[in-house]
Amino acid sequence: MFLIPYQSFTLRVIASDGKGWKHVSVSLPNRCPNWRAMCFIKDVFWDAEDVVMQYHPARSEYVNVHDNCLHLWRRVGVEIPTPPKELVG
Repeated sequence: MFLIPYQSFTLRVIASDGKGWKHVSVSLPNRCPNWRAMCFIKDVFWDAEDVVMQYHPARSEYVNVHDNCLHLWRRVGVEIPTPPKELVG
């Protein structure tokens, strides 16, 4: 577990690597991290050009241990497909 200062608060981060996945969870005590905080953490744990994802499983597969926690995932050795840039922006 890491406590990583960011702007005026400290992000609680857990990083793991197993079963073919790299995973980082990011939480705050009173709210979910925002987009900028997640981008900051992405850049701490992965290269700038790596593609990682926030995964939204089927509702029947939900696991919620901490209400204010978001996750980043990257499959090891597999390129994550992305939509064309003009569809994202």
